[in-house]
Amino acid sequence: MASTTTSLEQLSVDTIRLLSVDMVQKANSGHPGLPLGAAPMAYVLWSRFLRFNPQDPKWPNRDRFVLSAGHGSALLYSLLHLYGYDLTMDELKQFRQAGARTPGHPESNVTPGVEVTTGPLGQGFANGVGMAMAEAHLAATYNKPGHEGIQDHYTYSIVSDGDLMEGVASEAASLAGHLQLGKLIYLYDDNNISLDGPTSLAYTEDAMKRFDAYGWHTQHVADGNNLDEIEAAIKAAQEVKDKPSIIAVKTIIGFGSPLAGTSKSHGSPLGPDNVKKTKEFYGWDPEATFVVPDEVYEHLRAPGQQGAELQKEWDAKFQQYEQEFKAEADQFHVSFNGDLPEGWDKDLPVYTPADGELATRQASGKALVAIKKAVPFMFGGSADLASSNEMDKSGDDSFQPGHYERSNIWFGVREHAMGGIMNGIAHHAGLRTYGGTFLTFSDYMRGAIRLTALAESASTFVFTHDSIGLGEDGPTHQPIEQIVSLRTLPNVVVLRPGDANETTEAWRIAMNTPKSPVCLILSRQKLPIFDQSTMGSAREGVAKGAYILSEADGGTPKLILIATGSEVSLALASQKALQEEGIATRVVSMPSWELFEHQDKAYKEQVLPPSVRKRVTIEAGSPIGWAKYATDEGTSISMNRFGESAPAEHLFEEFGFTVENVVKTAHTVLQEQPAEEDKKQVVS
Repeated sequence: MASTTTSLEQLSVDTIRLLSVDMVQKANSGHPGLPLGAAPMAYVLWSRFLRFNPQDPKWPNRDRFVLSAGHGSALLYSLLHLYGYDLTMDELKQFRQAGARTPGHPESNVTPGVEVTTGPLGQGFANGVGMAMAEAHLAATYNKPGHEGIQDHYTYSIVSDGDLMEGVASEAASLAGHLQLGKLIYLYDDNNISLDGPTSLAYTEDAMKRFDAYGWHTQHVADGNNLDEIEAAIKAAQEVKDKPSIIAVKTIIGFGSPLAGTSKSHGSPLGPDNVKKTKEFYGWDPEATFVVPDEVYEHLRAPGQQGAELQKEWDAKFQQYEQEFKAEADQFHVSFNGDLPEGWDKDLPVYTPADGELATRQASGKALVAIKKAVPFMFGGSADLASSNEMDKSGDDSFQPGHYERSNIWFGVREHAMGGIMNGIAHHAGLRTYGGTFLTFSDYMRGAIRLTALAESASTFVFTHDSIGLGEDGPTHQPIEQIVSLRTLPNVVVLRPGDANETTEAWRIAMNTPKSPVCLILSRQKLPIFDQSTMGSAREGVAKGAYILSEADGGTPKLILIATGSEVSLALASQKALQEEGIATRVVSMPSWELFEHQDKAYKEQVLPPSVRKRVTIEAGSPIGWAKYATDEGTSISMNRFGESAPAEHLFEEFGFTVENVVKTAHTVLQEQPAEEDKKQVVS
C-alpha cells in the first residue's frame, strides 16, 4: 500500500519522537529507543482510532490504552501532553524527578490519562485483558435494544518483546483467546532488541504462531513507519469480532539515531552528541529542545476535541437510557462512582456457637453469596480452585463467549494472570473484583498484588488453606512465609480471621476499602464460632485490626495471648487452662496488623497495655514481625521450618500448636527475664 502520509502527520510523529528523546536526555535516565521506533503506531492509534476526552479522562465509554511496555513512558507522556491532557511541558521537563507527574514508569494514580500502572513486563498485557473482559461484561449487562452504546469501547495496548516473553502474558493471552475478546487489540513493537542485546540470543520462536494457537487474530506490518499500513491492520483487527488481535509491527529501535537497531538505545539516554545527530536526521534544529510546532499542537488536539463531542453525544444518549432503564442507570452510576448499593451489607451472615464449627473459607463463601446478591456488579472467580475457595463452581454462571452477562470468571490455573486481570478490571471501573487460590500460590501472583497496591486500586484476593492445617498435601502446599510476605507490602490490608463472624467482617472491610487491595487468609479446617454474647464483638473489633476477644479474670491481665486465624481458638482454650491455674490471661484476636497500626495510641494501649509485657503470640506461620507485639519479655509460637505431609491434627501437635505447649511457653515467659543483650536486639 502506498503511503499517503502528509507532511503535517510526519511532523507530528517526529515531534512525539523528539519530545520523548529530550525528556530522557534532560533526565539523563530513561528509554529513548521505544519512542523513536513506536511513535508512528502510537500516532495512528491516537489520531485515527482512539476515542478519548482529555477534559474528562474517566469518561466511562472511552477507549482504553495501556502502555504495557512501560519502560517507554516518555512516549506516553508525550502523547498525553500533545493530545491535550492535563500534563504540562514543565512536567515533561521534570521527567523521572521527585514529585513530578512523569515518573519513570506510568502510574495511574499519579498522571491523568494513564489507565493503569505498568512497567514490570507482562503486567500491562494482563491488565488489558482484564479491561476487555470488563467491557464485555458491562456491555452485556447494560446495553439494551436501541441503547447498544452504553458500554462499547476497545482496549488497545502497545506491547514489547519483553512482554511476550513473560509468563504472565502467556497466561493472560491464553484466557483472552478462549474468551474470544474481539475488542482487544494489541500492537506488538517487533524490533528484535531487548535490554541486553538481540532477542535472537534467547527468543527465536514465531510469536505470532503462538498467538494463532491461543485463538488470536494475528497480522504483520512490515514497515513500522508506514502509517497507512498500520491503520489498515487496525481496521482489519476491528472487523474480527470473535478473536482478540495482535499486530506485529516491524520497527527499528532508536530509529533515526546513531544507535538505531542496537540495545544501546534501549535503556540509556542517547547522549548529547547523538541527540543532536538524531535531530539532524529528522531535519530539526539540533540545538533546540522541547520544541512543539504550533501546527502540531493544533493537529493533535483535534482527536480529543472530537472525543469531547462523542462524550456529549453519549451523555445525551445515557439520559434517554435513564428514562427507560432507571434501575440499570442507577446501578451504573453507583458502580462507576466506586460506591455500593444502600444497605448492601444488611444480609451478611451472623453466627452463634449453635451453628457449629465452620471453616473460615466456608464462611467466606457464604458472605460472598450474600454480597453478590446485594452487589450485582461483583465480577470475579477462582484459579481452578473454586471448590476449595468456596466460590461458585457449577459453571452455570460462568463468564464465557456468548454469555458475557455472567459474573463468575473461570481463570483456569493461571494465578499470575488472574492478579493482573483483576487489576485491569478494577482500573476499568464499574465492577468490584475478587479472585481466589491457595495461599501458597500467592507467590505466583505477588507481582500483580504489588502493582495493585502501588496503584491504590481495590481488589480482594481470597487465599485459602492458610497453614499446616492444610494437612496431607504436605509442605509444597503448606504456606509458612506467605502471610508475613504479604504483610510487608505497603498499602495492602491482610486479614486472617479467627472464626466465621470475623470472616464476615473481613469481607465488609474488603468491600469498604477503596484504595488498597485486601488479602483474606482463610482456613481449610473447621473452627469453633466465638460466643459474641460473652466475648468481644467481631463487628467492632476486626475493623480495628485487633481487639480484646476474651478478658482476663478480674479484668487485669498478667499475661496476654495474641493470635490470628485458626490459632485464636487455641488461645482461648489455653486461656481457660491458664486461668484455672490462677494466671489472669487476656486473649487478643489480631486479624490485621495493618488495621491495628492505623488505630490511635489510646486504643492500641487499651488492647496491649505497655505495662503488660508478658505476652505470647501464636500463628502457624513465620515469626518475622511478631516480636513487636510479643515485646522483649514475650515470645512467639510460630513456624520457622517447612511442614510435612500428615493429618492437620498431627501437625499442630508436632509443631507445638497445642494447649499444653502454649501453657508451657506461658510459664517460661512469666518466670524468665530477658538478658540485657536480648533486649537490645529486640529493640533494634
